[in-house]
Amino acid sequence: MARKRVYEALHDINVTNLVDVVLVLLIIFMIAAPMMQSGIDINLPRTKATPEDLGEGVVVTITKEQKIYIDQRVSNLERFEGILSDVTRKKGARSVYLRADKEIPYGLVMKVVGKIKSLGIQDVGLVTEPER
Repeated sequence: MARKRVYEALHDINVTNLVDVVLVLLIIFMIAAPMMQSGIDINLPRTKATPEDLGEGVVVTITKEQKIYIDQRVSNLERFEGILSDVTRKKGARSVYLRADKEIPYGLVMKVVGKIKSLGIQDVGLVTEPER
């Protein structure tokens, strides 16, 4: 007569495969996250100043072609104040971060800063890249 084997159920969960998948996803997001940071490609000036966390605020970008963007919306100097006041009111933002290409004339940057200040926004940050 043959003996019957009794198999007991395993109560341990094998998490090795789960850990592998999570690590692969982590690596993918670490590579993809910097690409999603800024939508408008500009060449920022480099400084020794330590970069701070931008936090909440409206980002104004001036490209090499002297196009002005307010949070991804295209503007020009004539419509700049109206669009910026609408965006800051909708977002409830009290600060503006200015990203300007390093090839932009200083006069244009100061015109934009003057228009920002004329709206009563006193917290204006100039965004740069750290020196390597």
